Amino acid sequence: MSQRRRLESIAEPSDSGIHKEIILRSVFASMEWNVQTLCQMSSVNQKLRAIAKRLLWREMCIYRAPRMIASLMDAAPNGRILGEWDAIAKLLFFCCGCTSTRHFQTGQSSPGHFVKSTRFSKTSGRSFLVKRCRTDLLYVSDPCEHEIKDGCDDLGVFRGVFGGFMKSKTRACLIMRQVELEDGVRCPFCGARVWSMTAARLVPKSAARRLGTVENGLEYFVCVNGHLHGSCWLVPLSSDEDDEKDVDGDDEDNGRVGGFHGNRSAS
Repeated sequence: MSQRRRLESIAEPSDSGIHKEIILRSVFASMEWNVQTLCQMSSVNQKLRAIAKRLLWREMCIYRAPRMIASLMDAAPNGRILGEWDAIAKLLFFCCGCTSTRHFQTGQSSPGHFVKSTRFSKTSGRSFLVKRCRTDLLYVSDPCEHEIKDGCDDLGVFRGVFGGFMKSKTRACLIMRQVELEDGVRCPFCGARVWSMTAARLVPKSAARRLGTVENGLEYFVCVNGHLHGSCWLVPLSSDEDDEKDVDGDDEDNGRVGGFHGNRSAS
């Protein structure tokens, strides 16, 4: 029996809803919450998609990035993270690629793709916050490198997420400055409208230093649910240039997400 047929058999009406959920949770726990298999299951039919959206994406995120998710939930009112759990899962495991925007021209589009492993860091996140907002909780990934044909520099694509975004100082700044939501750009993870941090003049110099790019060589957006995505030119640093020092001096709360590391399989 094919994997698709086995999944369809779980969704047949003879089983109770609770029984299906118990079975599916057990199946994916035994697979260490393989994200690609969960994506395949979600595409089988509406019933399985609904179970995944209500339960399984949350379980997968907690299993794959326990410290990061716990931190985000602690910062959120009543532990409820903005946006859906499938959007958080996509943010964790999918590089959204890049297309040209009004403040960042690439000359060609770079497609999105699954990633095997990503390091998210709240210390890196503080580098993307202006000084008045640095008490906000923001996790940002290392940039995913994309080679540009006939280009001198590689393209870096990064993503992140705020904890407790509705009460964050960053959101308060955007509202206070009456920054308009961007036309033609949507969050690649949840589909919500976004603010351009470049247009809002909320891109600190430390962001460019963290990424290893020139000051005007990046752009990033934040959506109304607190998801961040952006792009930059990865300029090679000279040997005598040092990376920016961490704001806190340590980075104990890094989160490497993936299954794709250790003994967890990507297949």
